[in-house]
Amino acid sequence: MTRPRLALMTQAAASSKPKRPDRWLFRIAVVAVCVMAIVVISVTNNLLTQRFTASTNTRAEVRLTLYVASLMSELQRNSIVPQLLARDPELITALQDRNYSLSTQRLLSFVDEIGAASLMLLDRDGRTVAATDRNKIAEIHKSEPYFVNALRSNATTFTVAAREAGGYVFVYSRKIEASGVVLGVITVEVDMAKLERGWAGVSDAVFVTTSQGDIILATEPRWRGLQEADALSRQSAPSAIERALQATQEWADPPIDIYLGGEAVLRREIRVPFQGWRMVSFTTYSSVREKVNGVLAIEVMGFAILLALMFWLSNRKTTSRLIFFQRESAELRALNARLQREIAEREKVEKTLEVAELTLAQSSKLAALGEMSAAVSHELNQPLAAMKTYLAGARLLLQRKRPDEALSSFQRIDDLIDRMGAITRQLKSYARKGGDAFEPVDTRAAVSSALMMMEPQLKTRDVDITRTLPSGPVMIMGDRLRLEQVIINLLRNALDATKLSDDPAIEIILAAGDTVSLTVRDNGQGIDNLDELFEPFYTTKEPGDGVGLGLAISSGIVNDLGGRLTARNAVAGGAVFEVQLPIYEEQIAAAE
Repeated sequence: MTRPRLALMTQAAASSKPKRPDRWLFRIAVVAVCVMAIVVISVTNNLLTQRFTASTNTRAEVRLTLYVASLMSELQRNSIVPQLLARDPELITALQDRNYSLSTQRLLSFVDEIGAASLMLLDRDGRTVAATDRNKIAEIHKSEPYFVNALRSNATTFTVAAREAGGYVFVYSRKIEASGVVLGVITVEVDMAKLERGWAGVSDAVFVTTSQGDIILATEPRWRGLQEADALSRQSAPSAIERALQATQEWADPPIDIYLGGEAVLRREIRVPFQGWRMVSFTTYSSVREKVNGVLAIEVMGFAILLALMFWLSNRKTTSRLIFFQRESAELRALNARLQREIAEREKVEKTLEVAELTLAQSSKLAALGEMSAAVSHELNQPLAAMKTYLAGARLLLQRKRPDEALSSFQRIDDLIDRMGAITRQLKSYARKGGDAFEPVDTRAAVSSALMMMEPQLKTRDVDITRTLPSGPVMIMGDRLRLEQVIINLLRNALDATKLSDDPAIEIILAAGDTVSLTVRDNGQGIDNLDELFEPFYTTKEPGDGVGLGLAISSGIVNDLGGRLTARNAVAGGAVFEVQLPIYEEQIAAAE
């Protein structure tokens, strides 16, 4: 009896010995998995935090660069206005005669095209004699820095002045003088409020400081006029305890630059290339923490699943391997979906950066839209005048019971309306496109179309029109609408120049060689001042007949087409305008 009992105990002991190493191996494996999870999660947290922080820094720097570009664009666009208005003959005449009845209306006609906040005309004593804001008329600005600085300087001055109600006003000013005598000062207030509103919609906080460190622009109105340290004291965490709780809210936070409103933020600063200004922006780190926590949650879930599988395998070795593979497949699909979402988010960030680069490349073109808007209003006068003439003719034809001929006038009016629409669409085309807007244009067709546009004026005058055109196409690479604008302006000036001639005549010559040459010759009085002919607002016409923009606009259009516009007096009398344009290369190859 004793031996069998000893044998059973020996067998039991023998069977229990191999089980203990299995339990110890399982425990070691669990500990190893936990250690590995801690190491992997820690390393992943550090690496992803650095990566997403760098991405946030890059976006903040790009956004700040765009803000600086928009600020400089607004300043540069307004800086040229005082120089142009200081040479305006109507404003100079008003200051000389002290007759300002039409000066305010003159300024109002410019303010919408310029995009400035306000315009003011001051006499030599600093009194406001004309202003777009009629409440400012008769105010005295003799002691204001923008008035004093303008009188002391021969160039346009820029002044930052504090408002009585808080905030700052940004003013470009320039003195107006004639024959060496100072008549007054013209001021242009730059509208910076729209820039602040744009910043507030994207960044957490943005402000601009002067070279002395004073805040002059800010998304937070209470910061204006303060130093940075004083401004941040109004928004930072109120106590050391709150800052400590904020810092320990989430472990392994990225390095903090400053606390703003109790939240850790990234501070970025960039120099503004204007009078020593600097721009500072603050961006929160919340997006970085959210992205990192999302990845860490996936890793924690993966290790939790691994531990669960280990326990399940240790307790249920007999479970079907098919169920195990199904569950593993489901987890892999879920992980793959999360990874795909992460990839989509990163691609979205890359596309956003590309859009930002394209926006920065377009900012310089958009700065020129202010100048083009003035040109469009000038170019619409000719179609409007032609429409008025056709309407009068159609009314007369209908009264005489000649409806078929009246329909022809209405068709021409419809063509003029299409042309006016094309002129207004030119602003959008210029903002969206570059060289893609150019196409091969037959110069002969442009000349014929321009003469058709001028037909109402030509019928009212007994003018001998001579055209010399080649028999074949004369092609250039450009914009037909803008080329027609140049030809119409030259023809209109020729008609005005021959008003006093006994036998008025205009000659149009189109020739093609190495370049395309278009010459418009008249037998008028000629040109007195060739040096200032293409300057804005220079005109020899009576007041009300023109503002002196036609030749300046035409010269700019020809330059954009790669050519040049010249003027001279003919030996036999009259004026000669010549347009030189590069010939279309495919036409040259075909001729050869």
